[in-house]
Amino acid sequence: MRLPLLAFALAACAARDVQVIAHRGASWDAPEHSFAAYDLALRQGADWIEQDLQMTRDGQLVVFHDDSLDRTARGPAADCAGLVRDKTLAQLRRCEIGSWFNEKFPGRARPEFSAERIPTLAEVIERYGDRARFYIETKNPAEAPGMEDSLLVLLRKHGLAGAGADRERVLVQSFSPASLERLHALEPELRLVQLWEDPIPAAARDSTLKRIAEYAVGFGPSRRILNADLVRGAQRRGLVVHPYTVNDEPVMSYMLELGVDGMFTDRPALLLRLLGR
Repeated sequence: MRLPLLAFALAACAARDVQVIAHRGASWDAPEHSFAAYDLALRQGADWIEQDLQMTRDGQLVVFHDDSLDRTARGPAADCAGLVRDKTLAQLRRCEIGSWFNEKFPGRARPEFSAERIPTLAEVIERYGDRARFYIETKNPAEAPGMEDSLLVLLRKHGLAGAGADRERVLVQSFSPASLERLHALEPELRLVQLWEDPIPAAARDSTLKRIAEYAVGFGPSRRILNADLVRGAQRRGLVVHPYTVNDEPVMSYMLELGVDGMFTDRPALLLRLLGR
């Protein structure tokens, strides 16, 4: 992007307060979905920290990206391998989630990462209280019946949904329209974001965005499908646009030029620096 365009884009960003969303925390520099990654993201100044939800066999909501434990969990095989939904919370307590990061990224490794554990969503909310805003994703909701109900119980308990809720501190996203529509039916004031991975044909763009705007306040497209027409179309429907996952400065600059309202990044410090924050 030419320098004058970048300067113009950054000035526009300052005017509209582009949101910096720490994807799985500051997961470039610390193990994803760990307290270490969330602590770092907040120290850096991220506006939001993201939590991916899985449900255990005994109905507990834990913060973990994959449906399988195999990539990032380490510990006894009976407890720390296989599907999250096949394990109880007690089993997951025996797993750590930092050694894989130290092995994969030796230049960013820290010995203390090997002590990180799989947190529950309740623990994340309790730890950060009013210091953070929570961007929660329902993962694999079709394989976890009742996930939406359990999430709402938890949000209401902590004053993040229901009567008198601080609604500005929570966004709930999903690739599943059915999951979001259920949440909207149960809690119409909860702010929702529809994730989207595949290109939308131009002929279907407006009708698709119109349908999303019936239950959501935001549109979360893959950065790979985003263009100016899609951004403008979503914003005309009243949807904020938060693409995922943007880790390189040239792509961040391009997203800002397109006029996005925020973006997911593993590197919140880099985006904050680009925004002059």
